[in-house]
Amino acid sequence: MSRPTLLVTRRLPPAVEARAAAEFDARLTASDLPMPDVIANSAGADAILTCPGDNFDAELIAALPASVKVIATFSVGFDHIDIPAATARSIAVCNTPDVLSVTTAETALLLILSAARRAGEGERLIRAGRWEGWAPTQLLGVGVVGRRLGIFGMGRIGRVLARLARGIGMTIHYRDMARLPPSLEGDAIFHDNDVSFLGACDVLSLNAPALPETYHWLNADRIALLPRGAVVVNAARGSLVDDAALIAALTSGRVGFAGLDVFEGEPKMSPGYLPLENVVLLPHLGSATVETRDTMGFLALDGIAAVLSGRKPGNLVE
Repeated sequence: MSRPTLLVTRRLPPAVEARAAAEFDARLTASDLPMPDVIANSAGADAILTCPGDNFDAELIAALPASVKVIATFSVGFDHIDIPAATARSIAVCNTPDVLSVTTAETALLLILSAARRAGEGERLIRAGRWEGWAPTQLLGVGVVGRRLGIFGMGRIGRVLARLARGIGMTIHYRDMARLPPSLEGDAIFHDNDVSFLGACDVLSLNAPALPETYHWLNADRIALLPRGAVVVNAARGSLVDDAALIAALTSGRVGFAGLDVFEGEPKMSPGYLPLENVVLLPHLGSATVETRDTMGFLALDGIAAVLSGRKPGNLVE
């Protein structure tokens, strides 16, 4: 009996590719870049395993061969896939929820500490050969112990970040569509409006999904509500930030420091960030541990196998 055909649009971790090859007639790729000819390569394929940055818009999905029954994305976010277009074609879509909450929260905490303590500036100083030794006024940052951390989006990642931040003595405030039940909220302070929430953010972490209502949520008006010199970090989605507004605030000192792991339109990013010393820039490392990336790939393959066998996977996007 022939195995289902799976098109993999990017190079994946070795363990994931090995399992894909063992369970499917896998069409693997050696490239880390988006596949330019998905339509041609998907001829006769039963499933496609894709990645963030691969734009499966309505036009592409409409042109997929009739053989394609499921698209799985190597990510929690699925805003790069036109879900209504896939539904119209009766193509199931799966993602990888729950398995990267800890690593992404760790990245948010890394950004908080690196930005507040000016770690990026210090590393650049040493690499450039310009460090002349310890000085009392050199690279003075801000401590985060005892500070107020505001989390915009108190989902799984936000809640893990809250737990980590409590461990270093931060007070937790959060903003979300609804208040969490006491069992999940703990001692975090809920805000039902932007004014009180942002006013309480010595550090603001963006952890919300990319939705129409969160597009450019952090704009000039909301930045003006932050305490002067606040730290802003984003390990969620680049579209949450109005880049021009944040760059202006970093330039003026209205925002003291920022740490960004995601960017609108990545891998392209606003060039205005590049000359700024008070921003830490990472290349979307949120889930980048071997264990997490392997687990993501295995979950995506589980979803594909379930759909092709007629079962409803737990990671089906609905």
